[in-house]
Amino acid sequence: MLECVPNFSEGRDPAVVRAIVEAIAREPGVRVLGWESDEDHHRSVVTFAGHNDAVIEAAVRGAGKAAELIDLRKHVGVHPRVGAADVIPFIPLAGSSMDDAVAAANRAGGEIWKRYGVPVYFYGAAARRPNRQRLELVRRTGFDGVPPDVGDIAAHPTAGAAVVGARGFLIAYNVLLDTPDTAIAQAIARKIRESSGGFKFVKAIGLHLKTYDRAQVSMNLTNFAATPLEEVFRTIEHEAALAGTRVHSCELIGFIPQAAFDAAPEFFRRAENFIPTRIIETHLLDLK
Repeated sequence: MLECVPNFSEGRDPAVVRAIVEAIAREPGVRVLGWESDEDHHRSVVTFAGHNDAVIEAAVRGAGKAAELIDLRKHVGVHPRVGAADVIPFIPLAGSSMDDAVAAANRAGGEIWKRYGVPVYFYGAAARRPNRQRLELVRRTGFDGVPPDVGDIAAHPTAGAAVVGARGFLIAYNVLLDTPDTAIAQAIARKIRESSGGFKFVKAIGLHLKTYDRAQVSMNLTNFAATPLEEVFRTIEHEAALAGTRVHSCELIGFIPQAAFDAAPEFFRRAENFIPTRIIETHLLDLK
């Protein structure tokens, strides 16, 4: 089995998000575990799982529906993006390997270009170029100056490009600060992220959420087993206090493995939206 967690560049129109989710859910052998949208990020994250072939087809259909309904020329949001179906990662679950996830990414990428004319850049374990292993390097403005891995154009005129990959479990976790000062969130992000000398396997950016008029530290934790999650949170608290503010609330995006929860239960319980069914193993028995 595989998990797929595509990120779509639409977080404000529920009808568009529903149409994308329905396109994914129509594929037999796939279960949509959940989805969530953010108005400020202007982004939705859908999580689904199932047998490999079914997950590949569902991902392709979701990308096609996004290309049909989302026009990036009209898109404004605080989260970086390059495509309507912006990022499509495949994650191995029970009985699958990373090689299976890479194969799924390759097949899905080829079909997305063939059916919809959306070029594809491969990242993570599926990267065909060393500099495309890191998602943030692929997704920067102008991509990386090299043609896509699939397709003969850099970007579709309205749907952009899809960044398709294979990876292990990633935990997306956001911390909302009790201040509108984006500079504070950006400073904290620099303090904790690996690329600035912070914690290994932590990616972080500082954003302003207009809906709440508060700054947010948005994190991707790419290797929970090697990251001291509670220490990361305490560092955010400490740096916020030094800047004259505090943590307002936390949220979890998507699902987490049981092993991550067992390693740092309070870190996840701290998220306002955490419930036990956010643990992906609670859904897997029904998929076998």
